[in-house]
Amino acid sequence: MIQLILRLVVNAIALFVSTQIGIGITFNGQWWEMAVVAFIFGLVNAVIRPILSFLTCPLILLTLGLFTLVINAAMLLLTSGIADYFKLGFHVNDFWAAFIGALVVSIVSFALNLFVREAGE
Repeated sequence: MIQLILRLVVNAIALFVSTQIGIGITFNGQWWEMAVVAFIFGLVNAVIRPILSFLTCPLILLTLGLFTLVINAAMLLLTSGIADYFKLGFHVNDFWAAFIGALVVSIVSFALNLFVREAGE
């Protein structure tokens, strides 16, 4: 349970960092709304991303894994659509903003997970 909460916090921080860079990802809401967006992002990544990765496996292999970045951008766009539907204040303008935002989220999540793993060991 603690690990799940830590992943939620890491996702929330990574998403918040992506909104602060000024690349077309915006958030205007309260902290708990960002936690809900992080939960939605985690749910989308847990349920839909594996299906898309399986369906696009030939493209992933052909591009030596670079198509995974497109899948990550799609997951961020989907999260934005769901957040817009529930009026959570999180919005991604276009594909390129999602692409760069997915890179930022991946890097920040990777860095934070290094610290979380060290603290847990």
